[in-house]
Amino acid sequence: MYNYQIHQEIDSILEQHKAIYPLFVSSQTENEDTFYARMMANMSDIHQLYFGLYQTHSQAKENFQKLIEGILKANHQRNTSLKSRDLKKAKQGNWFLSNQIVGMSLYVDRFCGDLKNLEEKLPYFQKLGVNFLHLMPLFESPKNESDGGYAVSDFKKVDARFGTLEDLQNLQQNMAKSEMYLMLDIVLNHTSHLHQWAMKAKAGDKKYQDYFYMYEQRHIPEQFEQSMPEVFPDVAPGNFTYVEECQKWVMSVFHNYQWDLNYSNPAVLVEMLDIVYFYANLGVDILRIDAPAFIWKELGTTCQNLPEAHQILRLIRQCVALATPGMAILGEAIVAPQEIMKYFGTDGFEAQECDFAYNATQMAVQWDALATGDVHVMMAAQQDLLKKPLGTSWITYTRCHDDIGLGYENWMIEEAGFTPYLHRRFLMQYYSGTFQGSTATGELFSVNPKTQDARISGTLASLCGLEKAIKNKDITEIDLAIQKIILMQAHSFFLGGVPMLFYGDELGYTNDYSYLKDDAKSYDNRWLHRPVIDWEKNKKVDTQGTIENRIFKATQSLIALRKKLPVFADHKNITWMYPHNAHVAGFLRELEGKKVFVVLNYSNSISRLTWYAFKEFGFEPTLLFDHWKGEQYKIGEDYEYLSFAPYQVMILESD
Repeated sequence: MYNYQIHQEIDSILEQHKAIYPLFVSSQTENEDTFYARMMANMSDIHQLYFGLYQTHSQAKENFQKLIEGILKANHQRNTSLKSRDLKKAKQGNWFLSNQIVGMSLYVDRFCGDLKNLEEKLPYFQKLGVNFLHLMPLFESPKNESDGGYAVSDFKKVDARFGTLEDLQNLQQNMAKSEMYLMLDIVLNHTSHLHQWAMKAKAGDKKYQDYFYMYEQRHIPEQFEQSMPEVFPDVAPGNFTYVEECQKWVMSVFHNYQWDLNYSNPAVLVEMLDIVYFYANLGVDILRIDAPAFIWKELGTTCQNLPEAHQILRLIRQCVALATPGMAILGEAIVAPQEIMKYFGTDGFEAQECDFAYNATQMAVQWDALATGDVHVMMAAQQDLLKKPLGTSWITYTRCHDDIGLGYENWMIEEAGFTPYLHRRFLMQYYSGTFQGSTATGELFSVNPKTQDARISGTLASLCGLEKAIKNKDITEIDLAIQKIILMQAHSFFLGGVPMLFYGDELGYTNDYSYLKDDAKSYDNRWLHRPVIDWEKNKKVDTQGTIENRIFKATQSLIALRKKLPVFADHKNITWMYPHNAHVAGFLRELEGKKVFVVLNYSNSISRLTWYAFKEFGFEPTLLFDHWKGEQYKIGEDYEYLSFAPYQVMILESD
């Protein structure tokens, strides 16, 4: 809603800064007019969101002016090429919904050493068909207290082991020339205890102690602990750490070397917005906000998923849309489906909070289906997942740098006819390889000694049985493992959203046990599925018949097929098939008259699906062409069946 008073206030701030930012008072070019129009359109929401959080804070007005100044500065510093790219994206609408985008997530040092080497590997991604890179944390973090780079000691300095900021800028520019997209992380929730703010807090600086949750006495931390769960109960129990230097307790939800930032202080928000813009002006296309569920704390709550956390994300989204509009926002909220929908925005801010979220539930229920051979838990999950607002998208994936959690709702498991506790116990035993007959090779991560809950570590290939099959030199099991890998990847590629490969999965890397020799990593078995890439091994993708070649070529073909068919763009155009067979999952994608069924057999034996399953959508196809195998099927009578080989994928276009 237009607010004249806010308009006057903004014009006053612009007038004050005309000597520094003359761009915004002359309005002589299309870009300037566009910016001013965006500012007037967005400022009422920004004002409402900000003062909804900080109205009673003594420094609210002072920091609001700084927030506006930060927007002006960020847009002024945005270079011509990025502004041109912003305009190009704006003409495409929600550019990130395209079926042309396929990503890969990787650790630069473990993938190829450093950023300069990564630049030389761009042809490798282009050969595969990947045009979107998520580079795991690059910014400075202490060597033995980094949490994989998520304990940041300098948000604006590339860690020396990866190279320099100039190397990152050169990489981005070369990627942009090749029409590739870049995603980087921002760790909003916390800093390293060696960050300059934390160091000043340790030294007794009250201003910077207020940037964190610091308490002289233990009684307030104890009150927090009564309702706050532990994130890593086995290796980092509790949520507070005693700081000898200043003799205070500091909140440290993840590890004792990661100090939680206090967003009830508006100065913290303004500081972190400056870092958001810094990344945007490096040319980042999607900014991955790490652990957004944790960014607001309140006594008597779990300090997760609070309404104020959503307000902060909406505020960041509005500020980015104004200052650096070409950058989309991904919220890394690994929470239950009903909760994750809130991260896309609700009420008047639907589709105005995060542009992306991880479809972690879908990832987990795919692993559920692979272990059980039953798709009913997966089907139960869809009634929540389908509520994603139009104009937003998922990151879809089968494997990422993190563990595989089993935190989807109990009712989903019960609806499928299983007992939640026993079902999760089975999955943990199956993927850790202790269940009789399991082909998986994985390990349990973060076992809770009180509840025996745990998550799962292991590469895609090892969890699909390839490691064990290679060890046993079992050709039949190798073939089945490869088919499982293709099944899992195909499901995430065609479901809806931007598919994100995890590096090494494109050619079947199995578990990497070298982390056990590194004291900084040996306590965390998630490094099991974060391999060090052997580029001699990677050359095998060109040798016909090798395992690497078979998986690479299949992945390459899946990517090419996704890009070929516009129906796989994410326009909320998915309808699930009724599960006529407990082993077979299927869905219909429709766009502009095109209709494509994706059907997947999660069984280790032949499955059959009645032809009637394809006739329940208001039309009756007569022919189906399988884009995957290049075969055509004539639809038979309702009592006749389409047969699927073990773990077979079909991409069936209707006539």
